[in-house]
Amino acid sequence: MNIKNKSLMEIHLAVFLFGLSGLFGKLLLLPSMIIVLGRVFFSSIFLLIIMLYLKKDIKLKQQKHYFYLVIMGITLAIHWSTFFKSIQVSTVAIGLLTFSTFPVFVTFLEPYFFKEKIKFPDIVIAIITFLGVVLVVPKFELGNSLTQGVVWGVISGFTYAILSMLNRKYVKEYSSSVIAFYEQFVATIVLIPFLFLQKPVFDLRDILLLIILGTVFTGISHSLFIKSLKNIKTQTAGIISSLEPVYGITLAVFFLREVPNLREVLGGIIILGTVFYSTIKSK
Repeated sequence: MNIKNKSLMEIHLAVFLFGLSGLFGKLLLLPSMIIVLGRVFFSSIFLLIIMLYLKKDIKLKQQKHYFYLVIMGITLAIHWSTFFKSIQVSTVAIGLLTFSTFPVFVTFLEPYFFKEKIKFPDIVIAIITFLGVVLVVPKFELGNSLTQGVVWGVISGFTYAILSMLNRKYVKEYSSSVIAFYEQFVATIVLIPFLFLQKPVFDLRDILLLIILGTVFTGISHSLFIKSLKNIKTQTAGIISSLEPVYGITLAVFFLREVPNLREVLGGIIILGTVFYSTIKSK
């Protein structure tokens, strides 16, 4: 198997695990920031153990890299917190579909990060994608919980686009596990104060679910996704990531009995369709 095909398999597995992780927003009756804190806490421990076992050097090459990885960790904390918040106040379908707008943001961010030109068709694709988002919005009232879910989901997509760009920039310098460890360790530090501010009550079930979320659905999946970016473009990763809501929504129907309505289905088709088109066109 060549390197590119191996990377494609790794990113497909990572996206499948990402899709399943959305369900934890409903399974865990905890504030979104606390869910993310548990996720990154157990994930960073898992990654550190793996790197120590493999005797990997976790020291960064330049001082300024520490600063950028701190920024990436903060961005990750915001991304996952808004993602779970979106699912909690609305549905798994709305959270996953609105988050899936991130490749559109990538289209506009890539020229800034990698000195590439924006083309007019990309602007048209972005407009069509956001028309799909508008279709998902049930009412244009911020008091509506489903509308709030759309807003949180779009913020999640935007922050993830920034994170993807930064990951692509540093994945050539460091291994995926080192990047993932620093991002999630920083996110843990950033979110610890909310443990004392919100004072959540944990039971054994919550702790077990957070351990599973942190190790399998974060430590392993996040490392696989970042590693795959070494050999494939961010936009190519975007089309594969479009399968995340398909996995998540399908499983939410079976396990949570959350069936998307017609507007959500149509909006989802538009959003995912434009992402597929934009990636195929870029290739």
